[in-house]
Amino acid sequence: MSPAIEAMQAEQQHYSSKGVLLEPFVHQVGGHSCVLRFGEQTICKPLIPREHQFYKSLPAEMRKFTPQYRGVVSVSFEEDEEGNLCLIAYPLHSEQGGLENVDPTADLEPKHKVLKWTNKKPSAMMLDNENYGKDRPRHGRKDEKIKTHNREEELERLQQADVLYYSLEKSNAVPQVKHNPWSLKCHQQHLQRMKENAKHRNQYKFILLENLTWRHTVPCVLDLKMGTRQHGDDASEEKKATQIRKCQQSTSATIGVRLCGMQVYHSASGQLMFMNKYHGRKLTLAGFKEALFQFFHNGRRLRHELLSPVLRRLRDMQAALEACESYRFYSSSLLIIYDGEATRTRRPRHNGSKEDDLSEEEEEGGAFGFPCSGAAASGGTSITEGSPVVDVRMIDFAHTTCRHYGEDSVVHEGQDSGYIFGLQNLITIISQLEENSAD
Repeated sequence: MSPAIEAMQAEQQHYSSKGVLLEPFVHQVGGHSCVLRFGEQTICKPLIPREHQFYKSLPAEMRKFTPQYRGVVSVSFEEDEEGNLCLIAYPLHSEQGGLENVDPTADLEPKHKVLKWTNKKPSAMMLDNENYGKDRPRHGRKDEKIKTHNREEELERLQQADVLYYSLEKSNAVPQVKHNPWSLKCHQQHLQRMKENAKHRNQYKFILLENLTWRHTVPCVLDLKMGTRQHGDDASEEKKATQIRKCQQSTSATIGVRLCGMQVYHSASGQLMFMNKYHGRKLTLAGFKEALFQFFHNGRRLRHELLSPVLRRLRDMQAALEACESYRFYSSSLLIIYDGEATRTRRPRHNGSKEDDLSEEEEEGGAFGFPCSGAAASGGTSITEGSPVVDVRMIDFAHTTCRHYGEDSVVHEGQDSGYIFGLQNLITIISQLEENSAD
């Protein structure tokens, strides 16, 4: 047996004994799927076959407009030694026993958060919105019930607030984002579903994707639902009617885009402002324009230096979509991301490591041997000192279709005119914002 094969087998055996502790991804501002933090540069979400197929067959010209796909892991839940319910990701093996992901620990949490996988079945299922860690104090079952009840009341309050302001904690004068009402809601709902299915199922496939916010100290994130139609070709009549009604009653019908979620940092007050999709559905055209203005405003001034890079990305994306034959991106979203800490163009690295600059991994290849997730590789704006880092990406492809999807009964011709219509209107609105800011 060759040394290379022996090394590969040893690597598989090593990784199969480890689990990576997953935590809520605090920068999720929209969508209903639970997004979890796998590592600093990687997130994961439940695998939906259609979306998985999209990422694996993505046209080369579209790759710079989507998050980088980084493979598949298996996610299970178990109790840690403190009795807390944890979600654990571990390498996914194919039927032949091969490791599908080259190295799922290349971008994992710090060592104290890596757990040894055990076959122990959870004896009690508990919901927890706090960070999963070993330093959490131990609570009795009665205390847990009280805490869970209090969290449910807090969650209900957050759900009722369509617009919310949240003061950030500071560590060494750097704002820390530790909570997000929408990610909290998605995370708790997902854990609840897993708890209900615990007797029947304890393993789920999740896809790994690039974390688009990892460079930023305080990520400002705008989630826009794109297109004039949201239902997929396989939607039930009930689902179809619901989605049509949502479009008709929102800016989706008039301009092909509506606000699905937002978080923006007001540096003057040290607060994050959140808007959720329920607020977005109620916005008129004038309200949508005002929300865009708020997204690019830091509480002191309009961040006009961000507008030109965003417009360039949107125009490049429009050109790419116009060249995509037969694709339909139903219910897909568009993310616009920038750093709320205006004076910083890179997130500070800890421990004075080589990551203070562009690391060797970024230059030669990212996690799992894929190309780097930096701006140069992904098509983002320059990360050189003095230039704002702005990113614009398409996400959520659970209802995407094209003629290459052989099992689809409906095959569309030409461009996705509804999505392009939304892009054109978004470009117009941001262009007007840029012109007015120059006056």
